[in-house]
Amino acid sequence: MFEHCDKLRVRYRDVDYLGVVYYSRYLEYFEVARDEMMRAIGIPYSEFEQKGYAMPVVEVHCIYQKSAHFDEVLTIISRITEMPLARLKIGYTIFRENEDEILVSGYTVHAFINKDGRPVRPPNFFRQLLQAKLA
Repeated sequence: MFEHCDKLRVRYRDVDYLGVVYYSRYLEYFEVARDEMMRAIGIPYSEFEQKGYAMPVVEVHCIYQKSAHFDEVLTIISRITEMPLARLKIGYTIFRENEDEILVSGYTVHAFINKDGRPVRPPNFFRQLLQAKLA
């Protein structure tokens, strides 16, 4: 399993009039964590695209357990538990900084496509980088 940890401060634009994070923002937080995870794997997403590939989201699941609020610092753990064959599943857990109580958990599933938009297997360079992290 490969895990990556990020911190993110809740911005005012992310909350409703009660100061609670709007539910769809958590999907954006997942995306921030995913981008940073790709960088930690050894291939920033921009470089992945420059090589002619993309990983569109094909499925999202999110469980909201507790609310986050304006100006709190959140810890986002993203994880990959297995080598992708055709699709990549990334799990996420969001906590308040320095707390153990889960606020939000979920996952995204990604397909791999080439620059023509056709489905492909995960590129070898990505599998090699990820294998080094999963080992």
